[in-house]
Amino acid sequence: MSTENLETQSTTGADAIDVAIAQGIDFDGSPIPAAKLDLYTQVMGLEAGRQRSGVSNTMRSRIVRIGAKHIPQDDLNQMLIAADFAPLKDKEIAFYYGGK
Repeated sequence: MSTENLETQSTTGADAIDVAIAQGIDFDGSPIPAAKLDLYTQVMGLEAGRQRSGVSNTMRSRIVRIGAKHIPQDDLNQMLIAADFAPLKDKEIAFYYGGK
């Protein structure tokens, strides 16, 4: 990857990681070690073959997993309820919010 591409490569957004992985280059310009890329590819291959339970379940799971990084527990819980998703479960609160 050229220096020009490194300077313009986005490190934000959901696709930034996928682009970097596909290029085999970390955001700092260093190559991602082959062993890490191989393991990632192996595990993602397993995930690609997994039967899905439904779009709404996956949407909720992603909302909780990512939302917990950015949104306070009570706010995320209310947002889930307002969107007609199940509220946060005790195990999710314990895992993502440390049981707070």
